[in-house]
Amino acid sequence: MLQSKTRWNIHPINEEHVRTLQEALEIPAVVAQLLVKRGLTAVEEAKSFLYVENQSFYDPFLLLGMEQAVTRIKTAVDNQEQIMVYGDYDADGVTSTSVMLSALQEMGANVEFYIPNRFTEGYGPNEDAFRFAAEQGVSLLITVDNGISGLHEAQVLKELGVDLIITDHHEPGPELPDALAIIHPNHPNGNYPFRELAGVGVAFKMAHALLGKPPVHLLDLAAIGTIADLVPLKDENRLIVKKGLHELRQTKRKGIQALCKVAGSTVAELNEESVGFVIGPRLNAVGRLADADPAVELLMTNDLEEAEALAQEIDQINKERQTIVSDITQEAIEQVEAAFPLKENRVLVLAKEGWNPGVVGIVASRLVDRYYRPVIMLCLDPDANKAKGSARSIEGFNMFEELSLNRDILPHFGGHPMAAGMTLSLNHVDELRVRLNEQAKKLSDEDFVPISTIDTVVSLEEIDLHSISQVQLLAPFGMKNPKPKVLIEQSSVSSLRKIGANHNHLKLTLQKEQSVLDGIAFGLGEIADHISPLAKVDVIGELSINEWNNSRKPQLFVQDIQVNDWQLFDVRGISQPQRWLPTLPEDRQFIAFDAKTKKAFLQYIEDSAITVIENVDQAAEHSIDHKQIILLDLPQEEEQILSLIRNGTPTRIYVHFYQEDPQFFTGLPKRDHFAWYYGFLKKRQSFDLQKNGEALATHKGWTRETINFMTKVFFELEFVTISDGIITVNNSVQKRDLSHSAAYQSKERMVHLEQELLYSSFQQLKSWFEQHLDGAKRPEEEEKVWT
Repeated sequence: MLQSKTRWNIHPINEEHVRTLQEALEIPAVVAQLLVKRGLTAVEEAKSFLYVENQSFYDPFLLLGMEQAVTRIKTAVDNQEQIMVYGDYDADGVTSTSVMLSALQEMGANVEFYIPNRFTEGYGPNEDAFRFAAEQGVSLLITVDNGISGLHEAQVLKELGVDLIITDHHEPGPELPDALAIIHPNHPNGNYPFRELAGVGVAFKMAHALLGKPPVHLLDLAAIGTIADLVPLKDENRLIVKKGLHELRQTKRKGIQALCKVAGSTVAELNEESVGFVIGPRLNAVGRLADADPAVELLMTNDLEEAEALAQEIDQINKERQTIVSDITQEAIEQVEAAFPLKENRVLVLAKEGWNPGVVGIVASRLVDRYYRPVIMLCLDPDANKAKGSARSIEGFNMFEELSLNRDILPHFGGHPMAAGMTLSLNHVDELRVRLNEQAKKLSDEDFVPISTIDTVVSLEEIDLHSISQVQLLAPFGMKNPKPKVLIEQSSVSSLRKIGANHNHLKLTLQKEQSVLDGIAFGLGEIADHISPLAKVDVIGELSINEWNNSRKPQLFVQDIQVNDWQLFDVRGISQPQRWLPTLPEDRQFIAFDAKTKKAFLQYIEDSAITVIENVDQAAEHSIDHKQIILLDLPQEEEQILSLIRNGTPTRIYVHFYQEDPQFFTGLPKRDHFAWYYGFLKKRQSFDLQKNGEALATHKGWTRETINFMTKVFFELEFVTISDGIITVNNSVQKRDLSHSAAYQSKERMVHLEQELLYSSFQQLKSWFEQHLDGAKRPEEEEKVWT
């Protein structure tokens, strides 16, 4: 067997719904299955999802407070009041800032922007920044992608006589700021049709309301921020990204073109993945390490030279960010392994002075991937007596709700169920760790195993270029509309090898009858040691089209693999144990049938790990059920190994079958050899074996071992006597068959056993084990139950 690394979650699909969608929308079955899997069972709803670009944006005035906000902004524009757009330093924040700036500039507003410094001011509303704005003559301040948690700052601004309009999408707290208007899709008193817009989505709605029509020319920016902020790509977010990607691939923005160029891409090739992995991280990197202003300037500039210079600067910052992330990740891992054992820490709260607060969110995500438990990364500032950081969570642990239970020690925090940011006193760091771990006791052990949600089961013969291209109808993919994950069951592996500089990736070919599919598994290289020849594998992954050298063929990005049946691994021909011992699983059991074998292997394996089974009774009492066993040598009798393997069904059997003195190649002498030798002895009546045995063997072309063996057989049958190496024929003995000799029987058995087990092919050996293994229900026969 091979245990999957994740919990495979697959639920039955209502086939009636699938048929209804397939017939009504004239779509392939796999597309209909994926729609039903996403909860889209009504025809019109599914149609809207597939062809979302044909839909219209919701009326922006459905957002609570929009009327008041638009009226106040238009008044400010007409009177040329000083307006400030107060943004945020991540990709969502800088695109939100750029969208709002663009809309106001089109209206002829007197407007400037301000993005707080992550390190000196922190996230969200800042009293000093608000006071500075008032001193500069700002009479209207509009937040984008922040503000909903700024209760005190809103009050300060009100006292300063500056009007405040908040546009945000982060989780509202129990109390809302006192502002002229709060534009929030999830406002507790609102009823906007879609509540999961990104910050840039809210800014886009404001631009729509201000300009009187959907600002299509701003959709490229809206798409970038929506993708980068990892909000669910459904409903209006899907519409923004679908149309936005179309605009992005033909954008005239000098900054985006320059950024793609330094990243080795082009705008014409942009899709949701390249936005998420090329543009988003670079826009995020600026605010993570320094002021985010250059990111806004890049998106707003019309000057090619300035765009290229800014793009180069931002790309260099991103490279620096990657190095810092790598260093902090290593330090965090060392901290976990030294001070916070996983058995005692269901939530990892890690803290250190000197960590860069701009990247600890990325590090937290990496640690969640590594340890699969909620992680909080805190940067300690002893001078200010503050700890500031980011949190990432797992399914079943709503980070925002769990942090909300600790408001008494968290003066400033905000976020979502899966991610949050916070500031607290250094004195409360340990207390927060204790509390969160206590709160996490409600999680079961299973909650700490990652989940792989499978969309559908497909067979190899169903996978071709056409079916894969049809799945693209569901794009763009992202949060709540992930790339479809398929399960392919019980395929053979016709080729399997490790690839990559460190052999940490896997390349394989799946085969079932005439159908084949190439697969690549990043980070799963070590699995190659745990899949035996002839094994039938279940794999999950994402289908894609591999284009290379003007050729296109289906490909699977493998994400997890399992083997449900017991497996046989053949290490018989590897004489150096150090070559195959490292490939064994940790939970294993070594078995030797001879104490001498154990002694020979003690230089490689610790004494307590080797069990010696020297007879049939011991073999019958030793359970191997659901164990991973390594058979170091061959027994003297076949019944020993038969008694062992009948006592349960192991998950894996590794066979080495070390033999100090193999019998197979010396062979069992033929009967005419015995006849000649006996005739030779009878004619002479006596023979000095010690003196002349070697010469006789050379004369006949036999080995000395053959002469010695036949002599022993004759002695056991009482055909001869032996004294001081002299053989004397017993002329009065009765005729007896050679098989009456114990030595003959033993050698015959060993030759047969070696032929079956030591020198057989892998296929023959596997068949032998399958024939003799315990007849109880085997793993592959058990009913599969997907969680």
